[in-house]
Amino acid sequence: MLETIETTALVVPLPIDASPGLYVHVPFCRHICPYCDFNTYAGQEKLIPEYVAAVIEEMRITADGQVASGTPTLFFGGGTPSLLTPDQVASVVIAARELFGLCDDAEVTLESNPESLDALNLAGLRDAGVNRLSIGVQSQQRAGLRVLGRGHTSQKAEIAIQAAREAGFDNLSLDFIFGWPGQTDVDWQADLETILRWQPEHVSLYSLIVEPGTPMHSAVDRGILRALDDDTAAGFYERAMEVLAGAGWEHYEIANWAREPRYRSRHNQLYWQAGPYHGFGAGAHGTIGPVRSSNLLLPSKYMAVVREGKRPHAVSETISRETAMGETMMLGLRLLVDGVSASAFAARHGQSLTERYSAEIDRFVSLGLLEWHTPDRLRLTRRGGLLANEVSAAFLA
Repeated sequence: MLETIETTALVVPLPIDASPGLYVHVPFCRHICPYCDFNTYAGQEKLIPEYVAAVIEEMRITADGQVASGTPTLFFGGGTPSLLTPDQVASVVIAARELFGLCDDAEVTLESNPESLDALNLAGLRDAGVNRLSIGVQSQQRAGLRVLGRGHTSQKAEIAIQAAREAGFDNLSLDFIFGWPGQTDVDWQADLETILRWQPEHVSLYSLIVEPGTPMHSAVDRGILRALDDDTAAGFYERAMEVLAGAGWEHYEIANWAREPRYRSRHNQLYWQAGPYHGFGAGAHGTIGPVRSSNLLLPSKYMAVVREGKRPHAVSETISRETAMGETMMLGLRLLVDGVSASAFAARHGQSLTERYSAEIDRFVSLGLLEWHTPDRLRLTRRGGLLANEVSAAFLA
């Protein structure tokens, strides 16, 4: 019999009229990591003050005088948002409260790199309203830090985490990458043991994807680096599942674990439940109802359009009903504990889940890749979690 994930569902499906979350993209970095294909720019930190002003202005343009309420999350992503001063972060948080009714108990997350954190700015970030810190550790192995092009040492990462605790952060999320060229079983086991020793509230573990157009892809093409094979990377993933499960962690999403259910990422759950969110900043994406938009990529162009009082969208499109249903499945099945709610699917799309996808569901249930955890909840089995991309693709076809 296939092993399944025995955890009680916790998340209540989002209502159709759920309040949107807020995402702010900060595209600035001191240097660009060789594996990164995000919308980021090095050496342009001098633009940050003007850029923050533009983000706040874009928020005003989007709000258009209609003050919302009940906004549950604000997420500063990047890039390296910790390059912003606490005062700059505070100005965005204040605008979110004034223009979008950011809740008093909202989850406010800021992504950061260890080398940009110290006691003074960590205290300032807490005062600014940040209550969840996401730190990009990626590896504590010297070889890993070198091949990933990280700008910090293992010692600096540990110092930053200790400083964050001393500053009062009681909700820390750490990012680690596995499958980097040259990584060994011993390396990965050491990183997993470091996670258990540090005891963050949340951890995200990402399998390295060597994206075309990145310096790392070029190095692999030229034989300078050798990418790990898929089987080895899959073995590392399974090792992480075993180690963290053994320590009592909840594996609630494909790449995410929480030490307790209350530490799940509330903002990212908006994405996985196909919920609404506004995206602000250069290259930011947003989805409100059936309309999806993405902003201009270059900070200079983005700021110029905002200065003209216009919305800086590069693309805005209306998602078809068929696409929306497929994405509800693709995203929802990433939630390993909760999966997809049949009742929420019907309320959102006006069609029964089992009617729309009867053939796909029956096939994957018979293969042991999907299961009905409850009469209302369809989710991946443990084996299905290892083949999540293949299962999800069938619902998008």
